[in-house]
Amino acid sequence: MTLLTITEARAKLYTIVDQVCHTHIPTLIKGKRNNAVIIGEEDWNAIQETLYLLSVPNMMESIQEGKKEALEDMATEADLEWS
Repeated sequence: MTLLTITEARAKLYTIVDQVCHTHIPTLIKGKRNNAVIIGEEDWNAIQETLYLLSVPNMMESIQEGKKEALEDMATEADLEWS
């Protein structure tokens, strides 16, 4: 994680936003009163999706079971009926 002071972050905000979006490495902004973390929108959305999926009862178990299934045994797009 990159670490910057508020003063440094203020001077390079556009560069920081480009960097966190490109590298997917968050930047920690340290201030005298509070700290904050800058992450890219794509990463934020991924975190939110993960938190949601983990909040669904039995979802983690279902994912673990699915990881054990052989690719050859999985349904293909042709097997699915779309309404």
